[in-house]
Amino acid sequence: MAETEGGELQDGPYFRKEKIKYSPEEEARLERKHFWRIIDAFRYYRFHVQEQANRAERQFWSLPQHHQNLLPGVLPNLAQIRHCAEHNQEVLHAIVQNSLHMFENIEYGEREDPRKVRPTSTFDMDKLKSTIKQFVRDWSEVGQGERDTSYKPIIQEIQRLFPDEQYDVSKVSVLVPGAGLGRLAWEIARLGYTCQGNEWSLFMLFSSNFVLNRCEKVNALTLYPWIHQFSNNKKSSDQTRPIRFPDVNPQSLPINSDFSMVAGDFVEVYVDSDSWDCVATCFFIDTAHNVIEYVETIWKILKPGGVWINLGPLLYHFENMANELSVELSYEDIKSAMVKFGFHIEVEKESMQTTYTENDRSMLRYVYDCVFFVARKPADLYNVEDEQQSGSPPAAKSPRRESTYSLT
Repeated sequence: MAETEGGELQDGPYFRKEKIKYSPEEEARLERKHFWRIIDAFRYYRFHVQEQANRAERQFWSLPQHHQNLLPGVLPNLAQIRHCAEHNQEVLHAIVQNSLHMFENIEYGEREDPRKVRPTSTFDMDKLKSTIKQFVRDWSEVGQGERDTSYKPIIQEIQRLFPDEQYDVSKVSVLVPGAGLGRLAWEIARLGYTCQGNEWSLFMLFSSNFVLNRCEKVNALTLYPWIHQFSNNKKSSDQTRPIRFPDVNPQSLPINSDFSMVAGDFVEVYVDSDSWDCVATCFFIDTAHNVIEYVETIWKILKPGGVWINLGPLLYHFENMANELSVELSYEDIKSAMVKFGFHIEVEKESMQTTYTENDRSMLRYVYDCVFFVARKPADLYNVEDEQQSGSPPAAKSPRRESTYSLT
């Protein structure tokens, strides 16, 4: 499978969109710092969960004795949670070991004492726990229903627009920004399309590298993704139930498949005009600081006649972060901007319900009422660009220093 090119990985969860200029040496230092901070989060996981269990145990021992006597299952359940955390840590350790040299063109060096475990932030630990739940969504049998409601409509639309009866699908290029652990992009490539996933989060990149390149046996690995959830459990055993992954062999793509993953910020990496036949976004556009920048980038990189397929909500990721640019627009505003760029909306459904990394046994469950649309960049752009109120897309920016991760 293809090697990949990408943009520079950003430093920290809070990176501003202003164009801060750093020297090459400072950029490299910040990149190394961020890389090792995420590695530290993976390594610290067990201690974090143990502290959660220890806190719950202290609370239990603070109860009156006659209340403790009524709850014989609490301490055994906490012991099981600790055991599950140890097992999760083994998987996370394997992910880290396969990630230390995953970027072929960047060397991050070694830590002075790689055995030392460093405490991590609550933010990073929450990101790691969310990543563990991504294995459920993307690579387990439990996540099949969620994939059917989120990924299947996109895949069916690609097949409708680019049927293999009319196209050599190996020449139809599909980009999946915000690819996460890569399942949607993998499924598109499995159908014969040229497909590239793009992701900037190192949590996701480390984990997708592991599952795509190191997992071959179906359902050979186990995770306990719900042990961090101490509320809304109907049964104690629901908290410690396992999921197995991968539900398919990621190495089973046809021999001639063209599938790749790129590390980096979407708007920094994809700067070449008229490059893609299709851009497929799933639970992605609300990750933007400025969603119109995403619209502009997609308009620019699509070939004339190309299509943008989107499914997802608008839960803006930076809305409540201090010192972060975050423009929270309604779908109405976004659609209006799309039309002004020149997009033709060909399919639109404003109510498609789905979930995201749902715990199907929890007493609290979220359902997203998503927007689904297919928007086309017209094949004849001569008059369209004259009519755009926002002007023509800007000149291509130079991509940042490449970060490469290959699929083997």
